[in-house]
Amino acid sequence: MNPLQKVFSILETVVSLQGKGCTYTDIVCRVNQPKSSVHRILKDLTQLGYIVYNPENKRYYGSFKLAALGAGVTAHFQLRNLIRPHLLALHQATGHTTNLGIRNGTVGVFADKIHSQDFGIRLFSEIGKTFPLHCTGLGKILLAHAPDEVLAELFTLPLEKFTDATLTEPDRIKEELKAVRSQGYALDQEEITKGIMCVAAPIFGHNQKVQGAISIAFLAAIGNERSIGKEISAILKYASLISESLGGRGLSQQAM
Repeated sequence: MNPLQKVFSILETVVSLQGKGCTYTDIVCRVNQPKSSVHRILKDLTQLGYIVYNPENKRYYGSFKLAALGAGVTAHFQLRNLIRPHLLALHQATGHTTNLGIRNGTVGVFADKIHSQDFGIRLFSEIGKTFPLHCTGLGKILLAHAPDEVLAELFTLPLEKFTDATLTEPDRIKEELKAVRSQGYALDQEEITKGIMCVAAPIFGHNQKVQGAISIAFLAAIGNERSIGKEISAILKYASLISESLGGRGLSQQAM
């Protein structure tokens, strides 16, 4: 059993006995690990705040910090279920691939996707896959509304240049993020995949904070042949509808 398996074995044992709590002896008997290892791991998990120890009955319990992790996962599943009908409607209205993205630290994660016809080009997006924040439509939205410390941390990391259009200079990215916040949407103009454009907008929750972002992806040739005003209007419309369904504010009429 590797070290990570040992930790989760103990954590799962504590949670399985959450109702009455479990003693040190209970854990040792159930996990089949050396007493010294169990003692050390329990001490580490307690210091990290993932389990708590009650000295009165000498029992361990899963903590609220652990519960918060589970609640976060559940919330994202609920977010996806609430947004999917709107994502389908956006796909039907535009005929384009639609995506839902959330931020996890300094990367984004695709939470849902509705495919359109085959572009003949391999798209970057797949459910569960991470994406960079500095050069995608979804990422720019999430980054534009992220705490300052996220931006600061991101700029300590090497920013990958995917195509000739990818911006990697912090000052230029910051300027673009200002425009994103002002106009209410973000563009990816072949910055991560050559031949593909994307337009994205934020979705707000009841606390008026950005819960995620939605986007539509389409061939760059469309943008070269005509205005993408239709796509921008559609993304703003459905982002507003989603925000209202989550108890948040819709996008301003000025932005639309």
